[in-house]
Amino acid sequence: MVTVIKKTFILFVLSFLMIFSLELSSASAAGSKFIIINKSNNQLAYYENSQLKKVFRVGTGRSQSLTPEGKFKIVNKIVNRPYYKDNIPGGDPRNPLGNRWLGINARGTYGTTYAIHGNNNPNSIGGYVSSGCVRMFDNEVEWLFSQVPTNTTVIITSTSKSFDSIAASNGYKVTASSVSPSVPAMNNSSILKKGSRGPAVEDLQRKLTSLGFTTKGIDGAFGNNTDQAVRQFQKSRRLTVDGVVGPVTRKALGGTSGTKPPSSPDKPSTGTISGTLKMGSHGSGVKTLQSTLTAKGYNTKGVDGIFGSNTYKAVRSFQKSKNLSVDGIVGPVTKKALGI
Repeated sequence: MVTVIKKTFILFVLSFLMIFSLELSSASAAGSKFIIINKSNNQLAYYENSQLKKVFRVGTGRSQSLTPEGKFKIVNKIVNRPYYKDNIPGGDPRNPLGNRWLGINARGTYGTTYAIHGNNNPNSIGGYVSSGCVRMFDNEVEWLFSQVPTNTTVIITSTSKSFDSIAASNGYKVTASSVSPSVPAMNNSSILKKGSRGPAVEDLQRKLTSLGFTTKGIDGAFGNNTDQAVRQFQKSRRLTVDGVVGPVTRKALGGTSGTKPPSSPDKPSTGTISGTLKMGSHGSGVKTLQSTLTAKGYNTKGVDGIFGSNTYKAVRSFQKSKNLSVDGIVGPVTKKALGI
């Protein structure tokens, strides 16, 4: 009888240790991985072992308040979750939740209300479209689902900072990395016009600014300034001046037609800047600097070849995001970080 009790006790201890070991392993895996979602550009970054591995375009809330901001945990993972509201089973092509659900514990919920999930409308990716969840392409959320365990941290914010800066401000030590979104922002079949929002508008604003037609900021919102820039571009290319970016205007923006206006800067290229640039500098090197900063999301409020206060502020913001010396001077180290 004593022997049986001892064997039972030993089996119990071994089982406990096995379960505890698995939990530790899972916690360790979750600790080396985290996700950042930036609503300002509707992008999701996946980090593993202190490195940015992939960036994806996502869809977020129709208004700023719908998708919660803060630091959360993935608390449940569901394959083919049913859409209970309309009684649509999981796996059904009509299901707006797609094929994977990564539930997060936001606003006092436990992963049943807010989630990163797939969807049945790929055209919504990159836009402000949901009731609060974060949408991904089905094939991409499948990949993410396979990478992250429960307890993985999810940081949701809305900022102009880089992903590495967001990570650092949340206590993560990361190595500098450069990863492009996995899906092109501009759909060739889409039309952009006043009122449009999202990454496609950001790409449009960067392109216009790089060509010398300033949108007075790159914020992903097609407002009056972007409308005026589009009209000026259309007029310079002798297109219909309607402020609408359809197939013809998009083709012209791709550089396949028309002549570059006199105020247009040269495209940035490695090695085009010699010497140090600082307040008071001017010329083609400054234009290249301004165009490069603007393309990276640091608005110089114009590409005019004059290193003024706006360019100075943009340089300092870039330097701060890359943990460089924040002096507003573009020397060898800052040029290398910019890729110019």
